[in-house]
Amino acid sequence: MSLRRTEATDRLFKSILNLESMDECYAYFEDICTIKEIQDMAQRLETATLLAEGSSYQEITEKTGISTATIGRVSKCLNYGSGGYREALKKLGKKGE
Repeated sequence: MSLRRTEATDRLFKSILNLESMDECYAYFEDICTIKEIQDMAQRLETATLLAEGSSYQEITEKTGISTATIGRVSKCLNYGSGGYREALKKLGKKGE
């Protein structure tokens, strides 16, 4: 499954890439997403981080409260997806975050 590239999607991603501070990100994402959507995305990134560190599904569920079905989906994307999680984690690691 691949995200279809469109002008609208390109514009969305360009708008994100143009944000310059954490405060700008919070303001923008609060406007464009629901709080639940932001929390879900953050939880998935945390899950990807924990999986990459070798945590078990049980450890991740206990730490995050995320379902094993969602952990499985994140794991599938992490291992067989388009590489987005791996690239993001690599860049976060370089910045010490």
